[in-house]
Amino acid sequence: MSIPMLSNLNLLFDQPILLVDLVANGFMIGAIFALAAFGMALVWGVMNIINIAQGEFVMLGGFVALFLMEAGVPAVIGVPVAAAALFLVGGGFYYLVIDRVVDRDMFSSVLATFGISILLSQLSNQFFGADVRTVDPGLGTWLLADGMVSLPWIKLIAFVLTLVIGVGLWSFLKSSKLGQAIRATAQNPRAARVLGINTRRVYALTYSLNAALCGAAGGLVVLAWTIHPYMGLPYTVRSFMVVIVAGLGNLPGVVIAGLGLGAAENLAGFVLGAEFQIAFVFCLMILVLVWRNMMLKRKRKYLK
Repeated sequence: MSIPMLSNLNLLFDQPILLVDLVANGFMIGAIFALAAFGMALVWGVMNIINIAQGEFVMLGGFVALFLMEAGVPAVIGVPVAAAALFLVGGGFYYLVIDRVVDRDMFSSVLATFGISILLSQLSNQFFGADVRTVDPGLGTWLLADGMVSLPWIKLIAFVLTLVIGVGLWSFLKSSKLGQAIRATAQNPRAARVLGINTRRVYALTYSLNAALCGAAGGLVVLAWTIHPYMGLPYTVRSFMVVIVAGLGNLPGVVIAGLGLGAAENLAGFVLGAEFQIAFVFCLMILVLVWRNMMLKRKRKYLK
């Protein structure tokens, strides 16, 4: 493994334009990671729930968009329809499962959402099959630097959409009455209830909105890469890492962390080989958790 890795590193030093291509494509990949992480940050911050089914919602949204596009529906319509469909799915799972674990310890919510994750992956395997699926959006590629830098238009669209959705979500939480109710519930659920806010409705909307964001991300994933029933876990891990690095309630930080993760993962895939790319993601998660734990210990020591 070391010889190909050294060869790839030498190639990057000899052809710096390749680094530009890898980082630019990594940023666009990271935008989709950030889109899924928006939802996890929202659910974690408002409901104190770590949603282990995050990646399965992305996968399910991808299959919705895939079948719509195979039926002749344009891609620009398939993505919002996937988001709307997952909004309903998220609401259904909230009232069936999540509503029963919202005010309990985090371990209960982890187990509950892990069960949803297994259920969705197994049902998807039964209904959609285990084959790896993809679809060609037919949008082409933007070539720069005499073709040395290639930027697929669908990834550029995903990048722009993530920024638009991030700004829209921030404006919704800051300006709308419902967004203010979500923020109040996140700060103090008991006080929110005293003030007349229906926290159960807020929680349901929050979880549904999270699923809709994942559905939109899945619709973009199937256009840019491949999809299969067991692709969920890496997206859950990526979302978790992005939120851990950015912090809860920090939407600009989520975007920056998502872009950084996408660039790092793309570079790792080139240097180490594509077969080690997912392993890099899991190793990076361990490093992030160790680093975060050290920072928390240092903060507690300082406060004492």
